[in-house]
Amino acid sequence: MHPLLKSLIDGPDGRHARPRQSRDPYAVFRGPNRRAALTATAAGAVLLGTVLAAVPGSAVAQTVRPTTPGASAFTAGHGHTADGVLVQLTAPTAYRVKGGAYASQKAVAVAANLAPADAPGPAQPQPAAAPEPPQQPQQPAAPAQPAAAAPPPAPAGPVWSAPAPGAPISNPYGKPDRGYAAGYHTGVDFAVNSGTPLLAVGDATVVSAGWDGAYGNEVVLRLSDGRFAEYAHLSHLEVHAGQRVGGGQRIGASGTTGNSTGPHLHFEIRSANRYGAVIDPVAYLGSHGVTGL
Repeated sequence: MHPLLKSLIDGPDGRHARPRQSRDPYAVFRGPNRRAALTATAAGAVLLGTVLAAVPGSAVAQTVRPTTPGASAFTAGHGHTADGVLVQLTAPTAYRVKGGAYASQKAVAVAANLAPADAPGPAQPQPAAAPEPPQQPQQPAAPAQPAAAAPPPAPAGPVWSAPAPGAPISNPYGKPDRGYAAGYHTGVDFAVNSGTPLLAVGDATVVSAGWDGAYGNEVVLRLSDGRFAEYAHLSHLEVHAGQRVGGGQRIGASGTTGNSTGPHLHFEIRSANRYGAVIDPVAYLGSHGVTGL
């Protein structure tokens, strides 16, 4: 025999060990603490029952209480799920079908006396739809009224333009100068090359177009408001006296004829058609909406 096993049987002194006497487990219920033991045992039983009721799948948790007095609440065979609405019992059913507790609950059907009043019943035949009345023949549409003629557009106002659009000013109006008979510059000089197109600044009638001494080739226009526009030192003329021109229409080309030191346009606005009866050309054209001068 193995020495360890033999020592366990014989004991530490080599003799056979005596088995211990077992205590009576029920002696407590017959002693002086009998009442306290019974109370503790009852409390433990209640606690155990509560724990078992909370465990899913236990026998206690599955105890049911039929909701129909004197009969079972289950009207369908186990394993078959009735069509319609299911009832919720006071606790899960104790009857099990294949598939576990969930399948057992799915097998619960609604008893006839528990079905809701609005439960769907057999389909009722619907009354046949009444025939539609015959359609009345449509009346011919009234002829469309002709649209009122649009009023004619308002006549456009006079067109105003710069005499040489985009050209810079090289000598302003009113600058004092003893070389002029008036003692100051009576017009505006625009720096342009010879041959640059010159335009009528507004609707006008050509008063004169020809040579005029110190002004060289000159064109004078009478504008629609009674003012006069004078162009000097032209290289050639493209209008004649008495001709009607519109604002922006070409009247000739710039040059350096007459008393001129180089190509430019000398331009005046006159209140009367004579020398010295002049006003500021830039301010006049600006009052008519001409910009960029």
